[in-house]
Amino acid sequence: MAPVSSDNTLVLTLKRFSRRLILQFVGLSHICNTRSILAAPIMPEMKEPEVLRTFKLDSGVRIQDIVEGEGPEARGGDLVEFNYVCRRANGYFVYSTVDQFSGESKPVILPLDENQMIEGLKEVLTGMRVGGKRRALVPPSVGYVSENLKPVPEEFGPRRSLFSHAKEPLVFEVQLLKILSLPSSSVF
Repeated sequence: MAPVSSDNTLVLTLKRFSRRLILQFVGLSHICNTRSILAAPIMPEMKEPEVLRTFKLDSGVRIQDIVEGEGPEARGGDLVEFNYVCRRANGYFVYSTVDQFSGESKPVILPLDENQMIEGLKEVLTGMRVGGKRRALVPPSVGYVSENLKPVPEEFGPRRSLFSHAKEPLVFEVQLLKILSLPSSSVF
C-alpha cells in the first residue's frame, strides 16, 4: 500500500521513470512530442509540370515542351515578347522577368536574331506558339558567348552572376507571350 502523509494525501515515490511516462500519466503527453510542434507546417507536395515532349537540337540545347500554345509558330526574324526564368545548371537562381511574390512581370521583347539574342535561347523560342512554355538546358557554346547578347538583367547582381558563370550551362524556363510583327521594308 502507498504511504499516506499526515494531511491524508497520497505520497508516491518514483524511481527512474522517464519524463515522457510521467507526462503521459498526467495527461500532458502532447508536450513530449515536440517534433510535431516545432516542425514546419505541412506544405502540399510541389509537383513538376507534365512534360509533353523532350528533344535535343544539334547545337546541344535540350528542350522540354511543357505547354503547347496556340496560333502560328515563332520563326527566325520575328519580334517576340516572352517571360523567362534563368538558373544555373546546378539550380541556383540567376534572374526572372516575373516577380515570385507579386506575380508582376516585366517581359522581354527581342527579335529572334542570333546577332542580338543568345543563340540557344533563339533556338528555344523558334517553333513555339503563343502561350507555350518550354524548359531548356542551354550549353555555354550557344549561351552568353558575348556580353552584347541579350537578354541581360538590368540589376548588377544577376548580371554579374550570369557573366561570371558564362562557361556553365544555363536552364531557361520560357513562356512566349506574343509574336509581334516587325516593320517590313517595302520595296518600290
